[in-house]
Amino acid sequence: MKKIIISVSNNLITDQRVEKVCNSLHKNGFDILLIGRNYPKNSSIKLNRLYRTKRIKLVFNKGILFYAEYNIRLFFVLLFNKKNILLSNDLDTLLPNFLISKLQRKKLIFDSHELFSEVPELVNRKKVKAVWLTLEKQLIPKLKNCYTVCQSIADHYYKNYNTKFNVVRNLPIKQEVITTNNFLNTNKKIIIYQGAVNIGRGLELVINAMSYLDDYLLLIVGSGDIISDLQHYVTQKKLKNKVHFYGKTTPNELRKTTPNAVLGVSLEEDLGLNYRYALPNKIFDYIQAEVPILISDLPEMKKIVTQYNVGEIVSNRKPKLIAKQIETMLKKDFSDNLKKAKKELIWKTDEQGLLDLFN
Repeated sequence: MKKIIISVSNNLITDQRVEKVCNSLHKNGFDILLIGRNYPKNSSIKLNRLYRTKRIKLVFNKGILFYAEYNIRLFFVLLFNKKNILLSNDLDTLLPNFLISKLQRKKLIFDSHELFSEVPELVNRKKVKAVWLTLEKQLIPKLKNCYTVCQSIADHYYKNYNTKFNVVRNLPIKQEVITTNNFLNTNKKIIIYQGAVNIGRGLELVINAMSYLDDYLLLIVGSGDIISDLQHYVTQKKLKNKVHFYGKTTPNELRKTTPNAVLGVSLEEDLGLNYRYALPNKIFDYIQAEVPILISDLPEMKKIVTQYNVGEIVSNRKPKLIAKQIETMLKKDFSDNLKKAKKELIWKTDEQGLLDLFN
């Protein structure tokens, strides 16, 4: 049985893409060890997985010292564990995996979840961005087995580094629609945003649009860097009765929450290539919940909405006009298109491409 060590820099709890990859490989006869980090506040949360997991305890939990410590510790964990194949997820785990693959002559596969060196958090941090970009330029041209989440990112890597990337989209597992009755004790129509609450997600825009939507409630499910700023902003704008912060939840709970909405939003801003090429998980989760979507005019997201006709592309990013578009689009019936799309846009569709790469 071939042994695969899979490494990420997160705490393993909410990373649905990595969990799907691990389950697919495990079901197809591979012996899996998944390695991540251990946040102190999450240390008591047990991982009930079909495969082995390990979370590395760290002294530093953010910034450059975190990345340095994690990569050093990961190097030694990889060094002293048996494996046939290494799977590195994203640029922040690639260096130790690359070094071990060369030292011990092991096969290395790289999964790029995003354009790491182009994330909005690095836009105004030129020195930090330069470090990641240097690492990318040094390592990616040397890789032979790679895959990523969408064609635009694959094209970017091929154009810049002449490195071929397969595409394995972050599609969800097939889901049945389960709704929770009397959700949030509200009679209002729910607009949902789910995912990271970070800069560039268009959340301020949706919050401002709520000023013009009387019978709606915006439900923000997730957490991130700007959540306290947004909560303060909502209070300041006197919109607490129209915006509810649900916090972070498990994937299973999310599957019960999302179908209660009448609309899912994904209004990412064009803050560099990472957002421009984004194909967020939440779009597919909305579709599985049979919830129509309103998205930004960005190529990968636009491709899904146009091909399957499961929602609309935002026509103007002014809050009042967004509110008007929401009210107009929700008079349309997207239900048949959503049912058709949810049958096709599932993990099984791209799973074989993943297995072919490992086999």
